[in-house]
Amino acid sequence: MKLTSVNVGLPRDAIWRGRTVTTGIYKFPVKHQVTARKLNLDGDRQADLSVHGGQHKAVYVYPIEHYDYWKKELPSRDLPLAVFGENFTTEGLLETAVHIGDRFAMGTAEFTVTQPRLPCYKLGVRFESDDMVKKFLASRRVGFYFAVTKEGPVAAGDEIKLLFRDSEAISIAAFVELYVAKNWTPADKTKIRRLFALPSLPNDWKSHFEHRLHGTSL
Repeated sequence: MKLTSVNVGLPRDAIWRGRTVTTGIYKFPVKHQVTARKLNLDGDRQADLSVHGGQHKAVYVYPIEHYDYWKKELPSRDLPLAVFGENFTTEGLLETAVHIGDRFAMGTAEFTVTQPRLPCYKLGVRFESDDMVKKFLASRRVGFYFAVTKEGPVAAGDEIKLLFRDSEAISIAAFVELYVAKNWTPADKTKIRRLFALPSLPNDWKSHFEHRLHGTSL
C-alpha cells in the first residue's frame, strides 16, 4: 500500500448557478513533505467547517484505482490527481478492504479511519455538473476520511502500514450500503449495533443510525 499523492489547497471562489460559492475542493499535488495536523494538513483548508474538516474529517482519502473507472464514465474530462478533492491519493486502500477504526501509519504520522465521504453539491461545482453528486454516490467509489491520531510529516511515495483493525468493525463499502438502504435486514441491524461500540465513529453518525433503528427522524 502506498501514498501516491499528497494534495492541498486553500478555499477559493467559484461561480455556480449564477452565484459565488467558496469551496476548498480544489486541491493540487505537492512534491515536498507536508505535516499532518489534528485538523488538516499544513497548507490545506476547508471552506465550510460545518460539513467539512475538523477532527474526524482531517484528511480525505481517495483510491487511485478509481480513476480508471471515472475516465471511462467521463471520457471528455481531464482528471488530474486530486480532482475529487482528496488530500491523499492512495494505492491499495479500497473501500471494500478498509474498515471503520483501522489505524495506518505513513512516515511517522498515524491515522484512523472514521467514516466514508458523502459528496455534497461542491463536487458538482468542481465538475461543473449537476449529476456528479448522484453519479459519485451511485458508483460507491466514495473514498473515506482519516482522523490524525499522531501528527507528523508525510510525502508522496510513503509506504502505508496497517497498525490495527477492530475485529468488530465493518468496511467502508458496507457502511455506505447501510446508509443508502431503504430497509434493513436483521443482519444489517446487527452490523449497525456493532458500530455503536466503535470509538472512532463520530457521534453524529451513531445518532443518525440510532434514530433510524427506532424509526424516528432527526
